Amino acid sequence: MSGSAGQRLWPSLGAIFLLWLAIFVPGLPHPSLFDDADGAHAEAGREMLTRHDWVTLHENGIRYLEKAPLPYWAMAVSFRFFGVSETSARLAQGLSVLCLAFFLVRMGRRFLCAEAGFWSGVVCITSIGPYLFTRILIPDLLVGLWIGLGLYFFLQGWQEQQPSLWSCWALAVTVALNVLTKGLIGLVFPGAIIFVFLLLVGDLRHLLKMRLISSTFVFLLVAAPWHVLAALRNPAAGQAKGFLWFYFVNEHFLRYLGKRYPADYGTFPLILFWGMILVWLLPWSAFLPQAAWQVRLRLLRTVDTRKSPEAAQLLFFVWAIVILLFFSFSTRQEYYLAPALPGLALLLGSWLAREAQSAFGSDVARSGRISATVFLVVGLLISAVTFTLALISHAPAPGMELAGLLNKNPDAYVLSLGHFLDLTGGAMSLFRGPLVGTAIAFLLGSGLNWLLRRRGFSRAANWALALMMCLFVECAHVALGVFAPVLGSKPLALAIQRELLPGDQIVCDGEYANASSVNFYTGRQMLIFNGRINGLWYGSLFPDAAPIFIDDAQLARAWAGTNTLYFVSGDDSRRAYLERLGPTYELARSGGKFVFTNRANPGFVARGQ
Repeated sequence: MSGSAGQRLWPSLGAIFLLWLAIFVPGLPHPSLFDDADGAHAEAGREMLTRHDWVTLHENGIRYLEKAPLPYWAMAVSFRFFGVSETSARLAQGLSVLCLAFFLVRMGRRFLCAEAGFWSGVVCITSIGPYLFTRILIPDLLVGLWIGLGLYFFLQGWQEQQPSLWSCWALAVTVALNVLTKGLIGLVFPGAIIFVFLLLVGDLRHLLKMRLISSTFVFLLVAAPWHVLAALRNPAAGQAKGFLWFYFVNEHFLRYLGKRYPADYGTFPLILFWGMILVWLLPWSAFLPQAAWQVRLRLLRTVDTRKSPEAAQLLFFVWAIVILLFFSFSTRQEYYLAPALPGLALLLGSWLAREAQSAFGSDVARSGRISATVFLVVGLLISAVTFTLALISHAPAPGMELAGLLNKNPDAYVLSLGHFLDLTGGAMSLFRGPLVGTAIAFLLGSGLNWLLRRRGFSRAANWALALMMCLFVECAHVALGVFAPVLGSKPLALAIQRELLPGDQIVCDGEYANASSVNFYTGRQMLIFNGRINGLWYGSLFPDAAPIFIDDAQLARAWAGTNTLYFVSGDDSRRAYLERLGPTYELARSGGKFVFTNRANPGFVARGQ
């Protein structure tokens, strides 16, 4: 774009769309779905479609009551129209990122300036966080979209002093959709953000103008039906206390306090949680100090102030801070920051536009050059480290796969990105291409950004950073493909699928999350061996739960029975255990995981043969 970057709407949206095509579309069909949350959530969407039950979620045929339904509705609709695949599982999530970027363009144009909206969308599409947080099927970035839409209608009504019925009801609908996406935080976040903002501007009386009674009715009209139906269809029965207790008490209040049962999650350290903002917003976090510094916490109470960019900047700042503070006092995962990123993207877009419109010798332009220098150092460091790793890594022995080169850190797997702590120096040899590509991307991107800003071409420098991220994300995408067999089980599922006959059974060694993608790819309900814990534990308490949870004695009987069993495990020592039960054959291995079977069919390899 020229010096008038972002002034025209359709070229701006076209540029955002092209960046989205380059960064997010290649990640729709590849890599394969991972185990744990990725495969489990995709399976919940698939079973919603196959069971024709749009109220009660199921995984592996067991009630799954801990999540709100909207993301699964979207997946089920995608499966209905485009078939069951990785692409259709990820499609709604990928489109939500595009919608979020388009919305930021609109919100920035409406409350800041046209160019600010454009750069806000660019920041959203090209930052590391939005890409990384959509590699697994979690809805946290969608929460940010609903928050942003709600705040758009709120700010529009606040600027009018007497908000219209339309703006109040539209806000209520977005809050309801957020509740259907992520539960009670969909109500807590926008409510807290609006309250803190009005407190800072000294206008809490505006709450009385927001048509709270009729807005509450609209909110309940959208949000209540699913909750009521879920409670009616999942009442207390047997050992299960019912939907209302599990969903609201256990999954919301007790989880926030760190007392939720079962405790299948970890807590990301607080200092790192705040510090990771700089990582998730790379490369644009180099300008985050200036973006935050431009925010004025105290505004004059005038009509003109209400319509000023400063008021919008304050709201965007409060948006991010409320979310960060909320999770500072609770259990937290790395991706819990995702709903705050759109607010920070708007602040960054506002500052980037201000820099682009400033004279070369101004303080604003000078601070941009300082940040470019800082990022140059960071970029050179990243480039040097990744290139060195690619250079010194040695080719693995023939036949050695990635799983054999990793360290095992099971205690870290309660964190979303815990598996990446398994990487070793030896494993880096399998990532040589992505490492070299990353080195080139950050060397050229940080260098061009520094050079162009020193010459006063800040808009061109921004494009250098955006294109740098396009190259880096492609490298990350290739690296995830290398990592996929370790994180997922699709090769094992396909090997089973080729041999699977009616009456055969698949057995997951340990909890369902260990092989959830096998369930998704085969479409077969699995038996769970000594794994009645975590995600499926509560659903198994209902009297009508399928008897899929088996112990040692039940496995021994089945292994010696007439049906073929496919035992999926990440522990090679299970081979010796199964051999004590009867003849044991290896069907497939991939990513450090194995499929053993009790029947010698063609293609099976018995130990010692």
